[in-house]
Amino acid sequence: MKALAEPRRREILRLVRDEELPAGAIAGHFAVTRPAISQHLRVLKEAGLVDERRDGTRRLYRARPEGLAELRLYFEQLWDDSLERLKAEAEAEQRTIDALPPKPGQPHKEH
Repeated sequence: MKALAEPRRREILRLVRDEELPAGAIAGHFAVTRPAISQHLRVLKEAGLVDERRDGTRRLYRARPEGLAELRLYFEQLWDDSLERLKAEAEAEQRTIDALPPKPGQPHKEH
């Protein structure tokens, strides 16, 4: 998750999601130094989100489908768990409200 905390890394991942790009082409999208982009690429590589391939003196980068699939699964599970907790809390709150006696002048709720 730390690998994606930095906005530039998320953008780099988007750039190499569908095509392999050399580090120089990736760096051309940002107003930072090439060594800074190299560091971002290293973090993404160590996190298993990008692969590096050498072609002569060039280094080419591409998103790892397996790494992206793992990341997607993590977020789906996180989202599902959050929705389940929200649902449980909403249902508990509704049960509390339903258990309250009606205010004077209000009709009693039928279930």
